[in-house]
Amino acid sequence: MRRRVLPGFGLSLGVALAYLGLIVLLPLAALAWKASGIGFEGLIRLLSAPRTLAALRLSVGGAVVAALVNVVIGLLVGWVLVRYRFPGRRLFDALVDLPFALPTAVAGIALTTLYAPNGWLGQWLEPMGIKVAYTPLGVFVAMVFVGFPFVVRTLQPVLSSLEQDVEEAAESLGAQRWQTFFRVILPMLAPTLLTGFALALARAVGEYGSVIFIAGNIPMRSEIAPLLIVQKLEQFDYAGAAALGVAMLSISFVLLVLVAFLQRWSHRWQERSA
Repeated sequence: MRRRVLPGFGLSLGVALAYLGLIVLLPLAALAWKASGIGFEGLIRLLSAPRTLAALRLSVGGAVVAALVNVVIGLLVGWVLVRYRFPGRRLFDALVDLPFALPTAVAGIALTTLYAPNGWLGQWLEPMGIKVAYTPLGVFVAMVFVGFPFVVRTLQPVLSSLEQDVEEAAESLGAQRWQTFFRVILPMLAPTLLTGFALALARAVGEYGSVIFIAGNIPMRSEIAPLLIVQKLEQFDYAGAAALGVAMLSISFVLLVLVAFLQRWSHRWQERSA
């Protein structure tokens, strides 16, 4: 009888479910239970408040747009790092992980210093009428910064495994470069791009530390939903803070389920094409 490296199915499943329940399901259940303290009418009143809607729109909408931008730029950066060799490549590759290693508060202060009206870049953008710090654009920049490495690191292994023979075959059949990319390479990368998008979205939608400094926190303009949660906690409105947390969790869950559905559709489409 062949010995297994891991314990049997029963023990492994039990440990996995216990870990999942303690680390994920139990805190989420406690969050939902605490949110129920304000009642259904209180929940509707809280979520329909103009200030809440504006904060949720900025947090979720900004995260979606930032994730889309990261998918495009991350694909370009990942392609350059995998397909080309140039001086300083290893340093460039290491810099991709900087948002991982940098504390979020430090990242927020650095971005504010860079894009403030008297900052290194802000002083040149201000005369052109471009304000980054203390505006929704600043929130977007911070979300792009924190989500960028997820896309690049997700794509790099897949790009490394792509056979260039497929591209050469397409070119030998008369395909132009853009046809080779959009009809051959991009369909093979679609599931991985969706995974990177989901990771970048999940990272940005609840981001607080790197956004709070550059946002300016102006109600109805540059105030993010996590800040509203912190403010309610400071006011000892724990039920209201939990209700906002449940709302953000629900929106994120719907978006991630949609991404998972698109990934499944992409896999099926690839199998049919093959």
